[in-house]
Amino acid sequence: MARKTTRMDEYTEKRPTLYLSLELSLLNWELGFTTGLGQKPRIRTIPARDLQGLRREVTAAKKRFGLADNARVVSCYEAGRDGFWLHRALVESGIKNIVVDSSSIEVNRRARRAKADGLDVRKLLTMLVRYDLGEPKIWSVVRVPSVEQEDGRHLHRELSALNKEKNRTTNRIKGLLMSQGIRLAPRTKLSAATLKGIRLWDGSPLQHGMESRLRRECDRLAFVQQQIRELQAERRGLLQRQQEEADDVVVAKAKQLHRLRAIGSSGSWILSHEFFGWRKFNNGREVGSLAGLTPTPYQSGGTHREQGISRAGNRHVRAVAVELAWSWLRFQPDSALSRWYVRRFANGGSRARRVGIVALARRLLVVLWRYLESGVLPEGAQLKAV
Repeated sequence: MARKTTRMDEYTEKRPTLYLSLELSLLNWELGFTTGLGQKPRIRTIPARDLQGLRREVTAAKKRFGLADNARVVSCYEAGRDGFWLHRALVESGIKNIVVDSSSIEVNRRARRAKADGLDVRKLLTMLVRYDLGEPKIWSVVRVPSVEQEDGRHLHRELSALNKEKNRTTNRIKGLLMSQGIRLAPRTKLSAATLKGIRLWDGSPLQHGMESRLRRECDRLAFVQQQIRELQAERRGLLQRQQEEADDVVVAKAKQLHRLRAIGSSGSWILSHEFFGWRKFNNGREVGSLAGLTPTPYQSGGTHREQGISRAGNRHVRAVAVELAWSWLRFQPDSALSRWYVRRFANGGSRARRVGIVALARRLLVVLWRYLESGVLPEGAQLKAV
């Protein structure tokens, strides 16, 4: 006689559930509905951003599968261009939604695999059912910020984009001048006035076409620099106002980080708004994983090697963490982290030091998280003078 599996009713959910997966594109949305792993999915297509049509399809799917009007609905879609507005709209409609990190979705490892919206929506639907039935590690779920938290990230992200645009424009101007055999002295301020004194190799002035293009490039550079100064002034004003009012937790953590030597206003602002201000961590492993700084070992039989860091995390935090690690070595030389780095990597070659700085960045993030949680200074670290 076959033995039956014993299940306790309080741990087994028997409530009927409608599962919904969404494959989003610019013109159309592909919808997949099912009630379980053995059920053939119901596939429908609606115009993109048609929330009324989405609600009608959910109602029709409940009727098709014989579910009550108040049946539980669980949905998912991949994080991407559409952001989080759809998540908020689904939650407001009474649907339990999750946003999935698209890079964490398992795929066929064949050299060539078929890919289409219809296949993707079925794959998402199957994985959603497995996730809801108790496989939390089947994919990575994105933590959705609130409207205020998401809005607070625009300032430093715009600053980062403007700094990249400034560097591109500066390099373009220098490249154009180099094509004419002209190399400006270091720290020369690029402006329309600078172009008037430039002479070619034979002493003649710049040609009209080249001068006009360089002048327009200088105008664009001046405009970008002005916007950078305005945003930096806005950030300083926010920090000063919150210092007086002390009513924003995210900015309060930015101020706490800014007290440490080696961490400036930009680094403290990015770490607080992207990382520590609104995310909750249970241990140091979660901190390193979210930043994408965890190692990825490869072991198969007798083969065992490291493939580098995972990079499956917040790229803004990862970039600033590496920069802060170099700054930490310079301004906090007596700290335990700096001594550890010197002992392990300082006597190696340039490659060893670069590998070590990534390891230091991961450890630094963990130490800063503990500093924010407990208020205890990192070992050997110093605060800035008042």
